[in-house]
Amino acid sequence: MSRNQWLLTIVIVLVVCALGAAVAGLLALGWLSGRQVTQPSVTEEVTPEATPLPTIPPPHREGAVLNLAGADPPTLDPALVGDETSARYILEIFSGLVTIDKDLEIVPDIAESWEVSEGGTVYTFYLRQDVKFHNGRSLTAEDVKYSLERACNPSTGSITADTFLSDIKGAKEKLQDKADEVAGVRVLDDYTLEITLKAPIAYFLAELTHPVAFVVDWENIEEGGRLWTDRPNGTGPFKLREYRLGERIVLERNEFYYGAPKPALEQVNIFLAGGSAMIMYENEELDVVPVGLADVDRVLDPTNPLNKELSIAPQWSTVYIGFNVNEPPFDDVNVRQAFNYALDREKINRVVMKEMEQTARGILPPGMPGYNEDLEGFPYDPEKARQLIAESKYESAENFPDIVLSVTGGGGAPFRTVSAIVEMYRENLGVDLIIEQAEWATYLTDLKIRHYQMFGVSSGWIADYPDPQDFLDVLFYSQSLDNDTEYANPEVDRLLEEARVEGDPEKRMQIYQRVEEIIVNDAPWVPLSHGIDYWLTKPYVKGMIYPPMTISKLKYVSIER
Repeated sequence: MSRNQWLLTIVIVLVVCALGAAVAGLLALGWLSGRQVTQPSVTEEVTPEATPLPTIPPPHREGAVLNLAGADPPTLDPALVGDETSARYILEIFSGLVTIDKDLEIVPDIAESWEVSEGGTVYTFYLRQDVKFHNGRSLTAEDVKYSLERACNPSTGSITADTFLSDIKGAKEKLQDKADEVAGVRVLDDYTLEITLKAPIAYFLAELTHPVAFVVDWENIEEGGRLWTDRPNGTGPFKLREYRLGERIVLERNEFYYGAPKPALEQVNIFLAGGSAMIMYENEELDVVPVGLADVDRVLDPTNPLNKELSIAPQWSTVYIGFNVNEPPFDDVNVRQAFNYALDREKINRVVMKEMEQTARGILPPGMPGYNEDLEGFPYDPEKARQLIAESKYESAENFPDIVLSVTGGGGAPFRTVSAIVEMYRENLGVDLIIEQAEWATYLTDLKIRHYQMFGVSSGWIADYPDPQDFLDVLFYSQSLDNDTEYANPEVDRLLEEARVEGDPEKRMQIYQRVEEIIVNDAPWVPLSHGIDYWLTKPYVKGMIYPPMTISKLKYVSIER
């Protein structure tokens, strides 16, 4: 073992010891596997009330009350959500025409049924007539039209509308402020809505499950002004009762909820600050918690009582390092490939992560439709990495400009894998990375404006819906606003455009697998890992599910003491 290898081992051990306890919190907040973590979102400032706030009931009073740990959402506006932390709340407070159920199937929601024209471009949605907003006002097709057009209004500032709504005829024109309305959205009567697409997109219904397509109350927005999300009037199974920034969020059951099942929980308390989530769980103060590195060994021990309360849930998520391919030295594919070969991801997962994640070879996570189990990716080969650097236009790492790795963080010790990655690149490539940390909302915003040269590690991407388009097209199509690496390959663009309108599901998956192979070889990413969540759940909490992607799930939960 060389001196540098010995130092690397020490670094890894120190990282595990010093930062392991932080993992539980990061997993709970969605920082490791966040729904659209690579999309920035606009922060809604929430002003704490000056008057006394309602008292949260004791953690285990009689009644259907669930106590969780969480984080402040960057926004509670469905049109602005670009991260998994915000989506967790929005999916409970709001709803849309269709939704994804616990079996990960796209099912009716506000729309009870729909018809598709023979050419596949006209969708006629028939709305339920019993849908009410939280304040009791009945929802009509005009509310759906208003919500879609508000999301496409450039003054709203949505960073997801272009990605998930631009297949609708006229949406682009509205987004570009060239039209007063979205031409493809028409109200036929109070409970019938027609949406016309530019082309027969295979995954259009899946796009409508994204929060940007959810229905909001125009009266709520007009009356509330800039801070309307302090008291959002949605149609979801739960409504916001209380929000104290940095302290707690309280959701309560929506008595008007139209869907099935009806929420059994009376109230959900989400604590945003406090002590260790694990200690709170063991002290009967929390009912559900994620498990981090510091506690994983004991909860995996079959002789430990906590083991009976453990659930292990693979996630459709990918944590990665991203490169801006237009910024030196990552404007050379040889350099990007070298950074892939130079990283021993298996060792990081084994030593740092205690194999709590699955090492990634590509972009799509295992279990995701289109996942290619035969994709090889880049094996660990530091000699090959150094050879590629020599073959690049830079010829030597000494000719590189300064390289800044941007990660999420509050300015303290960097995320647990960052130190190990920095040391491996120093050891194998002779490259000294500069670490730049940014708090969550700032990181997302800077990512959107392509501020970063090299980024990721402590953030990733989790599926919005079960289709590979949500990864490959959204993140790597050259014209996508979510293409944070600025990657562009004409062949990839052509294949992605072909997949959009391919009606044969098997052929679509084959196209996406070919696309993934090309992207992985072009190396705009260093795929690091696919998420696996470890959760503890109290025995009296029934119906709690841990799906591989973020969906509305609190309506399935009940308390049985």
